[in-house]
Amino acid sequence: MNTSPLSRRTFLLGSLSLTGALAGCTTYRPVAQPPIPQFAERPVVAPVDPELDAMYGEVVDDGHIIPAIPYEKMDPKYYRQRVPDPTGEAPGTVVVNTPERLLYVVEPGGTAMRYGVGIGREGFAWQGEGIIHWRQKWPRWKPPREMVARQPELARYSIENGGMDPGVTNPLGARALYIFQNGQDTLYRLHGNPDWRSIGKAVSSGCVRMLNQDVIDLYERVPYHARIVVLQ
Repeated sequence: MNTSPLSRRTFLLGSLSLTGALAGCTTYRPVAQPPIPQFAERPVVAPVDPELDAMYGEVVDDGHIIPAIPYEKMDPKYYRQRVPDPTGEAPGTVVVNTPERLLYVVEPGGTAMRYGVGIGREGFAWQGEGIIHWRQKWPRWKPPREMVARQPELARYSIENGGMDPGVTNPLGARALYIFQNGQDTLYRLHGNPDWRSIGKAVSSGCVRMLNQDVIDLYERVPYHARIVVLQ
């Protein structure tokens, strides 16, 4: 960590002449002190990691500019990384560990690619097994009717109104993977999102949200009809 240099301060002490007299003491005049020099604070510079810079730098994707992620402000636990597989599931399975706020894609050979995620608020979180029945790049966001009923201000993005246009401010972000169970759409998604601060937290209405850079990577690793397990 960089620290500011200590300033050297010189104090000039005035001499005090004490002339004795029975009636009392004479006054004194201290020598004027020069102003103390001021030094600007040096900024604290976060360590640069070329691998993380490449992983979470600015991305141009299908004409959309995805801003760089300030990864140095995140808990390193949530960085994309290859780890020993802790799930015991078959290769190709997607596992969301809700309590840990982590998503795994199981690989052959005993490893898994791990990502940090945000999950649904208490009362909205989904759990169970299903399949990734559909995937989409830069999807439109169409909040379900139940959500619109809770938040009427979302009516302009309703299914009937065609949803929100794709883009970096769209709540589904750069990619969406749609979870089905027993042939039915669960209305829950694995998707990107524009707010890196939400990773590791319970903030969304049930869906599993990821950094846009991470969901693009996930999209390339997970095929249609991949099995998904969401643990509570």
